Amino acid sequence: MRLGRVAWALALLAGLSVEPAAAQTGPRNCSVTSQNLYVRDVMQDLYLWYSSMPDVNAASFPSPEAYLQAVRYRPLDSSFSYITSAASSDAFYSDSQFIGFGFSTLLSGSELRVLQVFADSPASEAGLARGDHILEIDGRRIEALVASGEITGAFGPSEVGASSEVVFRSRAGEERRERMTKRLVTIPTVSVTRVFELDGRKVGYLFFRNFVRPSFAALDEAFASLAEAGVSELVLDLRYNGGGLVDVAVHLGSLIGGALTAGQPFATYAHNDRNTFRNETLRFEDLDQPAPVLSRLIAITSRSSASASELVINALKPFMPVVTIGDATYGKPVGQYLVRFCDKMLAPVSFSLRNANDEGDYFDGLPATCAAGDGIDAELGDAAEASLAEALHYVRHDACSLPPEAARAMRTRAGGPGLRAAGWQAVLNAH
Repeated sequence: MRLGRVAWALALLAGLSVEPAAAQTGPRNCSVTSQNLYVRDVMQDLYLWYSSMPDVNAASFPSPEAYLQAVRYRPLDSSFSYITSAASSDAFYSDSQFIGFGFSTLLSGSELRVLQVFADSPASEAGLARGDHILEIDGRRIEALVASGEITGAFGPSEVGASSEVVFRSRAGEERRERMTKRLVTIPTVSVTRVFELDGRKVGYLFFRNFVRPSFAALDEAFASLAEAGVSELVLDLRYNGGGLVDVAVHLGSLIGGALTAGQPFATYAHNDRNTFRNETLRFEDLDQPAPVLSRLIAITSRSSASASELVINALKPFMPVVTIGDATYGKPVGQYLVRFCDKMLAPVSFSLRNANDEGDYFDGLPATCAAGDGIDAELGDAAEASLAEALHYVRHDACSLPPEAARAMRTRAGGPGLRAAGWQAVLNAH
């Protein structure tokens, strides 16, 4: 069967439906033992590093998730492969929706700050805004939650109706206490689009949040508006974008590359020796729709820029200069297939992706051309915000504002240690 291509960032998904040769019929039933044995069979077939899996008794584990944890190739795969609810996975990739409060955070030491708040969400209704300091969650200080290691689960389960009381301080110094209740939240895939005039040139700015099905229409609309405005430079903000679908990555890369890349190799899939028949080369699209004519890309990146975000950057590099502003990316040059079983979805790392120059082993991340901090005290799209200011400086001067040594201290890691989720939730990076 020919696979439709779907991929995500912290888990570039390359197929919403896959029939592994070793397990085409699915588990015998949905008992724990049958699920564990099915996951074992799929892993032994599709897993990129199947030959390094330890020989353990799959039936002895209390869940398929526990079995997966035991056999993953930990030198590289500490969180990429995952098992999740099929319903939540479908909602995220098909509709850009998740169950939560509707905001993302940065944890730096014992300080927790708000990075972004989604419109029409419990967080926006509670008055949370970018730059706010979260001081307490359900009566417990953030410092205590960090010290005890409980900060990761402090906002409770991803269930409709789950609630938390949060004490936060605004950038203006006002302290408030609000209770929020989780519900279905829609993430706008293109959150901000702006045009700046610099030295007679028009520079487009686009904040892109995730690579999911609604992104196609949102990107087409955004690029058409930038083309109509006459922009000749693009700053693509991927700082919180953990990835998503490969199809969307190809489309975004094609909108940026235009005639320069049409028909050229975008990326080549490489599978394990049991699945070489799945290997193929994706190509940039030849699009007949409005888009700016660009000769280079300036991308804002952070340690939360992963998978599909990295794929777009790496795919364009053989064909045009790509300048990255901020911090090195996450480091995920591999992707997964989605395999549905019972009410779950298994996403084992199944392939690597390499660009037209055969480059793709960036497990340490793609380095930043110019280091810059995440200016949390300014709104996204504000020309004074630290990363965007550095990007606009590069447009003007074709150089970084500071040497690497001086700029290094400005770097922040969006998402922060201790709050990083696994599975598709790592792509989301939100509560």
